[in-house]
Amino acid sequence: MGDDVADIIEFMTQLDVLYRYGASPTEASVVAMAKLREVYGIRHMALDETKKTVRIEYDATRLTEPVIHQLLRRAGLDIVETMPMFLPPTPPEPAATT
Repeated sequence: MGDDVADIIEFMTQLDVLYRYGASPTEASVVAMAKLREVYGIRHMALDETKKTVRIEYDATRLTEPVIHQLLRRAGLDIVETMPMFLPPTPPEPAATT
C-alpha cells in the first residue's frame, strides 16, 4: 500500500492560495468552511483571525483557484482579495556616490 500512496502523491500538483477577508466569519460560515476540508482535493485550510486571512492548500489536478474561491464564498466567507503567497524581495538601495 505504501507504494500506491507514494504514486498518488507524486502525481499531485499542490498549490496554496491566500485570501484576505473583510467581515469576521459567522458561526455558520465557520461550520461550512470546516466541511470544505471534506472536499476531495483540499489538503489543508488555515484561518488566521488576526491577519484576517485564510490559506488553502489544494491539489491542482482536482481543483482550480476559482473553484476554491467559489467554495469559500458559498460557505459565507467575505473574501476581499487574493493575496500573494510571497512578497518579492525589496530591490537593493543604490550605492551612495561620493
